[in-house]
Amino acid sequence: AAPAGGAAAGAAGGGGVLALPGQKVQDVGGAKDDGGDASGTVRPGGILVKSSAEATSIPTPKWHAPWRLTTVLSSHLGWVRSIAFDPTNDMFATGGADRVIKIFDLAKACVGAPDALKITLTGHISPVRGLAFSPRHPYLFSAGEDKQVKCWDLETNQVVRHYHGHLSGVFSLKLHPTLDLLVTGGRDAVARVWDMRTKHQVHCLTGHDNTVGALLTKSTDPQIITGSYDSTIKLWDLAAGKCMTTLTHHKKSVRALAMPSFENTFVSGAADTLKKWQGRDGRFIKNLTGHKAVVNALAVNDDGVLMSAADNGTMNFWDYSTGYNFQKTETVAQPGSLDSENGIYAAEFDLTGTRLITCEADKTIKIWKEDEEASELSHPIDMAGWRKKCLAEAKQRY
Repeated sequence: AAPAGGAAAGAAGGGGVLALPGQKVQDVGGAKDDGGDASGTVRPGGILVKSSAEATSIPTPKWHAPWRLTTVLSSHLGWVRSIAFDPTNDMFATGGADRVIKIFDLAKACVGAPDALKITLTGHISPVRGLAFSPRHPYLFSAGEDKQVKCWDLETNQVVRHYHGHLSGVFSLKLHPTLDLLVTGGRDAVARVWDMRTKHQVHCLTGHDNTVGALLTKSTDPQIITGSYDSTIKLWDLAAGKCMTTLTHHKKSVRALAMPSFENTFVSGAADTLKKWQGRDGRFIKNLTGHKAVVNALAVNDDGVLMSAADNGTMNFWDYSTGYNFQKTETVAQPGSLDSENGIYAAEFDLTGTRLITCEADKTIKIWKEDEEASELSHPIDMAGWRKKCLAEAKQRY
């Protein structure tokens, strides 16, 4: 019998690939075999076909302008560990190892105006590791290594609530997008879900063996995703307070999670690789390899730019949909600081996605933006290198 679909195309080189029932076989060079279906699907039963390397479809990356540093803010007296944007995009807050939270005017900060700092909030007695503005209330939530989770009223700049219960430092904090819930993860290896109004703990999400260092919340199930230093990611059923799925693919601590607004997927970052997952069931989609460092922060904007930032000051920019790494750069340690102080601890795009703010170990806050002069001619996509990488990864057997 004639081989199905594009099987005829695979006469050249490469190893044989077993196509499973219902799987597509990429047709190469338009060579259609009359015997197979025009669609190129494999008939039930699965036929062993000889495939050339060409059978791997190479996704075409979207072109993005490279990012460059525009402004440096020196205000904190310690490492800057966390950042959050106000829902109106007028201001952002940063928390540091100097135990204070500083709120900046975004527009003034972007041009480096001397009066960009609006207010400094004191009250934590250890580094501030998590911040979040509430979209529905004039509140700012903060979490620190002093086990405290505080709610600040930004009209009076006072602490109005404490969420008491963590047994050790709190490393991550997120608000639920639709419910008045607050989720915090800490060194006591649990994520705690708090009722914002009553200050009561609704759930204690247990199961991790080590610090919960990263959190995501979303309005559809799984509503909470936790990344832990035990190198696993757990997806939680918020109603039951139970774990739905555990993802054990990473070999190193998961220190960062990011989720785009435009599709139901998420990315996790660890020292081994970045991995992209289906948001609904946690199905593994692909590895984003190439950032060989301890990735501390991930951020994604609406244009589909994913940024990963690491302990050694390296920043990689990726095209989110294909995983193409279009820019590798390094942050510049502030003059006078040690070279070893060029780590990046937190990073976030502003709400428009046109500015990127990184929080660093040289005690500065750096603002990056896209290079306006760059074009597809001046910074072309390295299709040859990308193609080579795709084919190498397609051949790899784990």
